[in-house]
Parts: sequence; structure tokens; C-alpha cells
Amino acid sequence: MAAFTERMVPVLVLWLAVCLSGSWAVDRGNFKTCDQSAFCKRQRALKPGQSPYRALLETMELTNTRLTLQLINDNNKVRLLLELYRLQGNMTRVKINELKPLKPRYEVPDVLIQEPPTEPLSLLSQDENGVVLSLGAESQRVIVSARPFRLDIMEGREVLMSLNSRGLLAFEHLRTRKDTFSYKVTSTVASVWDNIKWVFSSSQADPETEKKEEADPANQAEEAVKEEEDKVEDGMWEETFKSHTDSKPNGPSSISLDFSLPGVEHVYGIPEHADALKLKTTDGGDPYRLYNLDVFQYELHNPMALYGAVPVMLAHNAQRTTGIFWLNAAETWVDISSNTAGKTVFGKMLDYVQGSSETPQTDVRWVSESGIIDVFIMLGPTPQDVFSQYASLTGTQAFPPLAALAYHQCRWNYNDQEDVQTVDAGFDQHDIPYDFIWLDIEHTDGKRYFTWDPHKFATPKDMLQGIMDKRRKMVAIVDPHIKVDSNYKIHNEIRSRSFYIKNKDGGDYEGWCWPGNAGYPDFTSPEMRTWWASMFAYDQYEGSMENLYTWNDMNEPSVFNGPEVTMHKDAVHGAWEHRDVHNLYGFYVQMATAEGLVQRSGGVERPFVLTRAFFAGSQRYGAVWTGDNAAEWEHLKISIPMCLSLSLVGISLCGADVGGFFKTPSSELLVRWYQTGAYQPFFRAHAHLDTPRREPWLFGPENTALIREAVRQRYALLPYWYQLFYHAYRTGHPVMRPLWVEYPQDLATFAMDDQFLLGRDLLVHPVTEEGARGITAYLPGKGEVWFDVHTFQKHNGAQNLYVPVTMSSIPVFQRGGSIIPRKVRVRRSSTCMEHDPYTLYVALSPQRAAEGELYIDDGHTFNFDKKREFLHRRLSFTNNILSSSNLAPGSQFSSQSWIERILILGASKPSKVTLKTADGQESQLEFEFDASMSVLTLRKPGMNVGADWTVVLQ
Repeated sequence: MAAFTERMVPVLVLWLAVCLSGSWAVDRGNFKTCDQSAFCKRQRALKPGQSPYRALLETMELTNTRLTLQLINDNNKVRLLLELYRLQGNMTRVKINELKPLKPRYEVPDVLIQEPPTEPLSLLSQDENGVVLSLGAESQRVIVSARPFRLDIMEGREVLMSLNSRGLLAFEHLRTRKDTFSYKVTSTVASVWDNIKWVFSSSQADPETEKKEEADPANQAEEAVKEEEDKVEDGMWEETFKSHTDSKPNGPSSISLDFSLPGVEHVYGIPEHADALKLKTTDGGDPYRLYNLDVFQYELHNPMALYGAVPVMLAHNAQRTTGIFWLNAAETWVDISSNTAGKTVFGKMLDYVQGSSETPQTDVRWVSESGIIDVFIMLGPTPQDVFSQYASLTGTQAFPPLAALAYHQCRWNYNDQEDVQTVDAGFDQHDIPYDFIWLDIEHTDGKRYFTWDPHKFATPKDMLQGIMDKRRKMVAIVDPHIKVDSNYKIHNEIRSRSFYIKNKDGGDYEGWCWPGNAGYPDFTSPEMRTWWASMFAYDQYEGSMENLYTWNDMNEPSVFNGPEVTMHKDAVHGAWEHRDVHNLYGFYVQMATAEGLVQRSGGVERPFVLTRAFFAGSQRYGAVWTGDNAAEWEHLKISIPMCLSLSLVGISLCGADVGGFFKTPSSELLVRWYQTGAYQPFFRAHAHLDTPRREPWLFGPENTALIREAVRQRYALLPYWYQLFYHAYRTGHPVMRPLWVEYPQDLATFAMDDQFLLGRDLLVHPVTEEGARGITAYLPGKGEVWFDVHTFQKHNGAQNLYVPVTMSSIPVFQRGGSIIPRKVRVRRSSTCMEHDPYTLYVALSPQRAAEGELYIDDGHTFNFDKKREFLHRRLSFTNNILSSSNLAPGSQFSSQSWIERILILGASKPSKVTLKTADGQESQLEFEFDASMSVLTLRKPGMNVGADWTVVLQ
């Protein structure tokens, strides 16, 4: 019987999962709208107008590092405490909390990499209407208006941003529940006793005293608070959605604040949503929702929540870029409205002709279910400044091992060791490189993570060794739901240490997921995370080796039988409810896993961990993918804005399942997806259990050749990808960029999301239309030139270029003025190419100049950071001289690689070419010149990549 039950559990779970998925389509009924979320509905019922809050200027305290000031709500007399900080790097922090909360309110830990350093605030002026403070640089100041309370951040005479200008600051204070039976009994007894006291004392009462008591502000405040707290609306103290009831022991606790952005029409960010790059206005529909959820085959072009949440928004116009980081991990909704929304181009022209003076403005309102208001205002002014500012708060993208930037082959599931071996051999047989092969949940012993199926994966080390012999790696899934089974070591350890999340009654919280009944470790606990990390040690995780890496799925957390397929909000993490920490759960799972991979190598090796759920700061721990997409052309298209949105908020290592997870792609769609994925940061093919096999060679020799070529283009460009990720790690600047990041004054780029830049120097416009015969690429930059990387044809910037395409076309252009290194000898894996030579592609600007870089280290350890073991070269072409010089004199690293070829695009024919090395040696170089394309090729110059040298064209 036990064996039968064991066999039936996966069947039941799969059935439940399919029911939730609505058989290949999202069931919207499983997920709340704002109207079905009580706090969102309450907050949205508040309309813009006069704010009830005023600043009590007499309570102001100004120290060298911060201003504090009490705010009072004139409707209920509840006081809040405002804290204002000027931060280093042109940022302002605003915190608002209850002055005297009934109990502490949650403040998000661990996301900021440090307590942000402050700079002095100084008082410029003060009167009964408000105060003006200097923000230091460039006549920036903040104006605090008292009645009603409002904050304006200004530069000169220009308002950069206003807070509470629409009066939507709302702070539901914590209170005692007053509609319960015990409260009514207590209050009735108290009321009877008060009446008795009144009867005995009224005969001696002084009428004057009575009048004074009635007029006493303290009494009035108490009455106002009592009146508000006596109001009980639906959903304040209990809320039911479908069959699930949320007990809400702390009652209503939501917060809201509005921000106005004058002069702004374009806002971006707040991933994750399957929507365009430019965020839409939400008038007349639902707000954008940030609440990590397991959404089977999500719909496109709507504001529904998905797997991750980064509460960061960027605003951009031709003059300035700014950012808002709303540090809150509870369920959050974001409303966006604009005074230009819905106006046609003709309507805007009419305004202009008629001299309409209305400045464009975007208004944003953030609403969260609990916690405090803690917001960082990043004042730019450039896009790069905003990236640096945000990185200074939450850290930069983890620098991945080089192999993680290569191609990954995945499926739910490779059946057994023999299947893995066959697929591995298939890549060699068809001459397609790959670096990682992946195993999904079926590799485990009955969905018990950290184990292997004893029949299908009986000798995992043999399998891993076989892959290692070919210098390849594997990723195995480790999900954070733990099978409740007394014969399972991991479960027993977690239970004995009391590391599981608790339910509202104090028992271990349990829900259904892939193993059947499962417990959920409390990753918000540092002790739990330390223990989890220790489980990745080679002597704990049996069968693991140094070429086994990890994938955290289902970490929203996914609970098949929970409300909205996730955890009950009244579950308990130590002193806090799940509602306070929900969006942090996946962040902590990936953090603990990455730490485990670092520790198992004694702190030497860089980890690689993929996560589905994420939050602000997740970039520090690895990669993210866009979840359970589908084999449809629209899903291919949406992968570009989805990854661009993530890139803008710090998460550069992003990708989508190549081919689509659900459904079956046509061969044309699959080829186009490989061609697109080859130019996106995380490049992995993945497919659902129920789809036909789709290894790259199963679609006929023509399609195999097209896929092979796309993958090989990725491998040739790995030196450039690696260099971009090094810069992302050092600076926080994104790898994959919308065009407006590099061309911030070019209005044509502001809403563009069907093409993108990699770094500054490569522009990619993938083919994402079925049956396409051509695409129109926008080449930005007046006075610039762009070179087609395949044909070397030169095109002028600031134009829409029609490019005819065939099935082999991947439109990619290199910016004139750049130098890009490639390795054109593609082998079976990136590690096999370690010592191979480089080819430099020098694309000349109209001024006949170019510059670039070359970054090299060992590709997998922290030695680049801890021991400064790396090469970082500056490559420069000017005055007909190409040179390589050291960008990091304090570093040390030697490479066997050399320069085997140099192509100069847009060149003139020289009479001779001379190589000069650092030791003074000179030699003539062979060259070829293609006059039709103006391409000069220098063959076998032969210098070591780490050396100083110059090449002179005469």
C-alpha cells in the first residue's frame, strides 16, 4: 500500500499542476485583481486631493546626517515619523513609519549591501509654511511643505520629483481589533463601570471642567482614533479568496505614497511583467502587481504579477534619468497615470501648434500591504549614474564563470544517465558546442532534493566525470519544498532544528508541491541559510562534484494547494508574518544556495545558480530566467523587453527558455529563437515533459546547420560577453541595454524594444516575425556609422535601415569607433577554447578612430578579485596606429593566447604594416585589402594578448 501511495503522489501532483495551468493557459481566476485584494481596493478608493497629513514643524530635528519630523493625520490624529537623508552619490532617502506603532513594523534586511553613507544636509530657510534644505550639488534642494505635507526635490527652478503632491500618502496604523466577542465583553463591562462612576460623580461635577475636557486636543485625538478604529470594512481583519482565508491577526497595515514626475512621459522597470519595455498607464485597468507567483504559461501584455519582483522604476526624458527604489517586500501594486496618455501624435502636434503649455507629467503611486515606507530617490542625471546609484545600494551583478555565458541544454527531463550520455554525444556528432547539460526534478529519488534516482541515476559521479572529461558541466535542480518523509535526512534535519516556516497555529507549515506533502524551510533565518549552504558540501550532497551547479525553481514559493498557488500570508517566519517577507523568499533561497557552492570549494570557485523568483539584490547571487513561456512567436518577441526590464534594475544575467517551455515550436520558430537567444545574456534551451524532444539536430540537416551557426556565433563572441559581465560586476551597468541608455536624447529610441544593444558596441535586431522577408533596424547616432558584422557593409547612423533577411540572417551591427575581440576557432565547449587565439574586429569611426578592451582571467575562480590575477588591456586605434596597453598595472596574469588576426573595417589600403613590440623589435605584417568593402585583414601578427604592442599602418 505504501508503495502504491508513493507511486500515486507524483501523479496526483502532476494532475493538480495541470489543473492549475488550465491545460496550457493561465487561469486568471487563480490570481487576484486589485478589486479582490482588500488593501489594494481600500487604497485605490482614495482619490487624489487634499492630503490629511501635515508636517509638525516644531518637532523638526536636523543633525549632520538626517532630518526627522513628525507628520499628523488630521482625520485620525495618528502621528508618523518622517526621516530624510541625503545619501552619497546624488540620492535622497525618505523613510516614514508610525511614531509609536502598537508593535514593530517590518523593515527589509539584507537587500542593501551596507547602510548607505550619508552627506550633510543644511537648512537654507524655514517659516511656518515649511523648510528648504540643500542637497549639495548643483543648486539641488528639497522643500518640505507643512500643510498639507508634501516634498519637492528641485534643481534650480525645475521640479525633479514631488512626493504626496496628489495627497495619496496613506498609512494604516496598527490597532487592536474591536469587533471580537472578548473585546465586546471587556468594553461592555468597562462601559457599565464608567456609567456607574458618572452617576456618583456627576452631582459634584464642575461645568467648566467638563467644557475643558471636551475641548482638550488629546481627548479629540483619542475620539478620532477611536472613531476610525471602530470602522471595520470587509477584508481588514480577515479576507477570503476562493477557498482560502487569511486571518490577518495584525489587521489593516497597508501603506501608500504618490510621486509626480514633471516632464516625464517614459517610465520603465518594476519587473517582472510580460509586457512592453515602456510601462503603460494603468487608468481604467489593474495596477502593475509585484507579488512573486508561480504562473503557469502566463499571458502577455498585462500587469499581472509573475515570478519575481524588483520594486525599482526608472524615469527618462531627453534631459535626465531618475529612479525610485521602493524597499518593501510585501505584496505591492503600482499605479501609473500620465497627462499625455492616450494623446495621438496629431493631438500632441495640435497642442504644440496651439501653444498648449501643459508640461508632460507621469504620476506613480506605490501601495504595499505592510511594512514601512522606505524609498530611495536616485537623481541621476544620466542613465549610467542611476545604474551606479542603484548598484551602490543593492550591489552589482555577480561575475559568472565564463562557461555560464555559453550554451546550456535543458529539458524536463533527461530520463537517465544513458540519455544524458546520448545527448552529450549528439552535440559532438553534430559539431554543436555546449557547456552545461541540465537535470530537472525527475533525476531525484522521489522528488527528494540532494538525492539521485537509484535506478536511473545510480552512479552520478561516473556521469559527471564523463561530462568533465569533455570539459563540460551539469546543473541539477534543488527546489525549496522538502518532502515530508521521516526516512529523508534533509526533512528530519530541518524538522529537528525547527527550521520550517510555521502555520498561524504554531505547527510546521505544509503544502503540496512536486513531492506531494512538503514543508518549506524558513530561508529568512540566517541559521537556516547557513545549514542549507552546508548541505552542498561534497560529503553531504552525495554524488556531487565540482562540475555540478544548481538551479532553484518553485521558490516564489510555489504551493499548489495554497492561495494563488503560493503560501498563506498568515504563515509565520519567527517574529514576522509571511505577508511581510513574501517577495524576499526566492532572494534568500538563491543567496543560501550560492553561498553553499562558494563554501564547498573553500571560497575559491565562483558559483552559478539560476533562480526563478527574485527581488532587488538578487543580481548578487546569479542568473534569472523568464519562467514558463510558450512556443509562440509573441513569447519570443516578449523575451526582449522582459530581459531589458530586468537589465535596467541590475539583473543582467537574464534569458528566456529557447524554443518555449510549453507547446511545440515549428522549425522556423525554433531557429529564430536560437538566433535571438544567442544574443541574450543567459542562453538555455528548455522544454516541458509533455513536448516532443527538440535537441538541435532533430529538425533536419538544414535547420541543424542554422542552429549550429547561431550557437557558434555565441561562442565566437564569448570574450566580448565576458568583458561586458566584468564591467557589470565592477560598475552595475547593464550588459543588454535599451538604445536610449546610450542615446539618451534620441526620442525615437525611448519606446523601442524589438532591438537592443550589448554594451555600447553591438546592436542586435533579432528576426521575431513568422515568415519575415526583412526587418527595419534603427541605427542611432547622428554622425556615427555602423557595420554589419556578417558582411562588413557600412551604414550611417540616425536612420531606419531596411534589411532583407533569409532563414540564416541575424541582423547585428558593430558601432564605428569600437574594437571587439572574438575567438573564431569554436570547439566543443568554452573551456576547450581557453588558450585559443583572438581575432580583433576594429570598426573605424568617421574620424578613423576606434577603442575597445580585452579582459582575461582564469574564467572560474575569485582570484581576479582576491589576488588581482587578470589581464585588462586597452585597445586603441588612432592616427593609423593600433596599440595595446595595460589598463590594470597592479594585476598579474599570464595567458597562452595570442592575436592571430586583425580586421579593420572602414580602412584604407596601406603601403605597408609594421608591428612594434615592447622590446623594440619591428617586423612587417602580411595584409590583404578588400577594396569593395574597405576591409583590411592583418594575418598572424602573433603577439601575446598580455603584451604591449603597436601596429603602424603606413
